[in-house]
Amino acid sequence: MITTKAYAAQSATSPLAPYTFTRRAPGPNDVVVEIDYCGICHSDIHTARSEWGPAYYPCVPGHEIVGHVIQVGKKVKKFKVGDLAGVGCFVDSCGKCKNCKNQEQQFCEVKTCFTYNSTELDGKTPTQGGYSSHITVKQDYVLKIKKGAPLDRIAPLLCAGITTYSPLKRYGTKKGKKVGVVGLGGLGHMAVKIAKAMGAEVTVFSTSPGKEADARKLGAKNFVMTKDPAQFAAWTGKLDLIVNTVSAAHDVTPYLGTLKLDGTMALVGGAPEPNQFAAFGLIFGRKKMVGSLIGGIKETQEMLDFCVRKKVFSDIETIPASMINEAYERTIKSQVKYRFVIDMKTL
Repeated sequence: MITTKAYAAQSATSPLAPYTFTRRAPGPNDVVVEIDYCGICHSDIHTARSEWGPAYYPCVPGHEIVGHVIQVGKKVKKFKVGDLAGVGCFVDSCGKCKNCKNQEQQFCEVKTCFTYNSTELDGKTPTQGGYSSHITVKQDYVLKIKKGAPLDRIAPLLCAGITTYSPLKRYGTKKGKKVGVVGLGGLGHMAVKIAKAMGAEVTVFSTSPGKEADARKLGAKNFVMTKDPAQFAAWTGKLDLIVNTVSAAHDVTPYLGTLKLDGTMALVGGAPEPNQFAAFGLIFGRKKMVGSLIGGIKETQEMLDFCVRKKVFSDIETIPASMINEAYERTIKSQVKYRFVIDMKTL
């Protein structure tokens, strides 16, 4: 067993605090990663506070994990001690169902074992996330990171990166395409960077006029202040794809109006309350509104390699573990540009 230091929530209303627990020793196919950095995702906050349903407590959040390998099982072929490695939003699946065989393990028909607030395949052993010193994971669910890449800025790619890369790729983002990004936070800023790196013309939609300069700096060509109906009207029928990253309930109808014939809006922000939309916003223009989760291991590795090759990394603020609760409050208030990353050496 591996003694593991961590920060955990003991209830939906308690602040996160130091916590010690044990990870399993590596089995034949396991890799032990000593965690260097872990990003703070808004999902961590929703889960720790039971805003998406009752959480398992104590809860150690964190699914944007990067570090280095310190132990490997005797059957491990993909990693060796000293390799850089990442762990994303899930750590296991059945590996046998149709979705797993198609490299869509996040949609496993038997059980996707999420990195925290879940259980292992036995249905009993709770999973604990990356606000911790170590993690033990099967080699097939660990990502490779090339040496020389900035580990702290790569950490958020394990969620924010793949969450936005997946729909951008799936719906054909490339040179000549026009992509809208709704919201300029942890997800939104990665959507802008990745869409730009894919060759698209990017338009950012935001309620905050002060974000226009940042949007353009990140790679957006255009900026729409969403509190102004006239600005929406000027964009009627111009976009091929919209990636909507907003995690609060809102009316998506005005955004649908900016799509071309057969255009698509991909929802990646998980609002606790239902969003609104008018049916005619979809009917006129034969438009589509779809959801997108993350990606499987193959696509996540592809995303990491793409981002390293294109030098697309997250804009971050690195914090010690003692500032996690403060970071939660600032994240809720959008007071970060654009992702908090915990330096796990400060545990």
